[in-house]
Amino acid sequence: MIEEGSKSCKAMVEKRQLFMEMRAQNFDVIRLSTYRTACKLRFVQKRCNLHLVDVWNMIEAFRDNGLSTLDHNAEINVSRLETILSSIFYQLNKRLPTTHQINVEQSIGLLLNFIVATYDSEGHGKLTVFAMKAMLATMCGGKILDKIRYIFSQISDSNGVMVFAKFDQFLREVLKLPTAVFEGPSFGYNEHSVRTCFPQQKKILLNTFLDVLMADPPPQCLVWLPLMHRLANVENVFHPVECSYCRSESMMGFRYRCQQCHGYQLCQSCFWRGHASGPHSNQHQMKEHSSWKSPAKKLSHAISKSLGCMPIGESPHPVFPEAAERPQDLVHTTNTLESPSRLDEEHRLIARYAARLAAEASNSTQCPPSDLSFNFDANKQQRQLIAELENKNREILQEIQRLRLEHEQASQPTPEKAQQNPTLLAELRLLRHRKDELERRMSALQESRRELMVQLEGLMRLLKQDEEQKQAVQTGGSPHSSPGHSASCTMPMPIRSTSAGSTPTHTPQDCLAGVGDDVLDAFSQGVPRNLRNDLLVAADSITNTMSSLVKELHSVDDGLEEEEENMRNGREKEERKSYRFDMRLSQSKRI
Repeated sequence: MIEEGSKSCKAMVEKRQLFMEMRAQNFDVIRLSTYRTACKLRFVQKRCNLHLVDVWNMIEAFRDNGLSTLDHNAEINVSRLETILSSIFYQLNKRLPTTHQINVEQSIGLLLNFIVATYDSEGHGKLTVFAMKAMLATMCGGKILDKIRYIFSQISDSNGVMVFAKFDQFLREVLKLPTAVFEGPSFGYNEHSVRTCFPQQKKILLNTFLDVLMADPPPQCLVWLPLMHRLANVENVFHPVECSYCRSESMMGFRYRCQQCHGYQLCQSCFWRGHASGPHSNQHQMKEHSSWKSPAKKLSHAISKSLGCMPIGESPHPVFPEAAERPQDLVHTTNTLESPSRLDEEHRLIARYAARLAAEASNSTQCPPSDLSFNFDANKQQRQLIAELENKNREILQEIQRLRLEHEQASQPTPEKAQQNPTLLAELRLLRHRKDELERRMSALQESRRELMVQLEGLMRLLKQDEEQKQAVQTGGSPHSSPGHSASCTMPMPIRSTSAGSTPTHTPQDCLAGVGDDVLDAFSQGVPRNLRNDLLVAADSITNTMSSLVKELHSVDDGLEEEEENMRNGREKEERKSYRFDMRLSQSKRI
């Protein structure tokens, strides 16, 4: 009893393991339901290693397990489903190199529990063949074009026309996948789903089916399917652009550019979470970019488009013949193909390869030894090439990680950098202080010079009036032109030593208070002196003092400029080093 209880508990934990891991990824913070659904299903695909299996491997597994001859509505039990999954993953491990083998048992257990939880929620222990084919064909890797063509072969009649009832059954089964990852309210099945995909068409052929399901945008109920493929294609795409919200210097995955805010770009994480900054709003239209083009490539693309060198309105898929194609189960494949003209080159190559494999398996004893050795050598060379490429890719990723760590360490401030050359910093501060003092002294001397020039101008005017009075006395002029009368003229200048109560009757000697000795001597002596020469001497002394002060200030400026030039050169070296790192990082990413 205890063992049975522990086994049931273990089985319950295994059933919930995938969903618990998916919840731990916190996909529910993604704002848009389409991206949220695609991310969840992509996680399930990678966690179960279905991204390593394409639709042609699925077709081969269906054929090997006898599903091609069963009716779509036939039921299979869980044991047979487990056998089919085992065949798929064991064959996958045979194709993979020894360094990239997967855990087959774990992959089988996770995928089996997910399929049972999705298609057998009531616990009957059975599911239909069509449900299993639709689920595995949708969730496997490979090209979306191949998937849709296989799906059409399963829902069309012998004339190559889609049967609406079968397409409705396909939607009913495939839309259980979003419901299984808790996105049923957005992408659940309803009876109007078929008509929303094909509202007017009555006769749906292969090309029409491809046009609708691969359109941009696709039908609303299946919009997550092409997005899941685009997610797989951009997981390792690098964009050397800064995100306008999180300020990340590079982006991985999708890049979104606002059509209204110039130069505003968001990484996929910020866009999915609805982040916005500045004038940008979540209501603005955003354009999704899945690759990075340099300005030169953009210019070349624009020129080619303007010159008509690029096709306009080209179909997103190749146009196939309208004749009906038989279901792509590869059951009746032989060395001689039926109606090869009805198949494109890709189908012929795949069929020939499958036929050769079947012939080698059935007639292995009849094959010449040279052919066997050739095939073995070719497969061995291919495996070696794949292993070498994977090792090279691993080395490139390690180099990118190392360069990224070096860049982060170089960009982080350290105490050593902050305290680098303290003597130089102290001298720089001292020179700046000395420069400030000299600037203050120079401005004070300039103010003194201005005041002195005003005083000298007033003194010259007084001297001229005194000489005119003396000439008037000598020639017998009127007594009104006396020195006392001339002294009543005030001087239009600020004199520091003059008090507020000074009157216009002061003599010229009183007006000289605070003026230099040369000027005082010129007015104090009884014999008139040539005051113009004395004033010029005083002006020359002031000019010499100003010149010496300017020279000293220039010397300080030269020292400061030299120190700033040294610091600028250091910063330029750091910037060139960072630029070389970014270039090496972008080159490594492109490789």
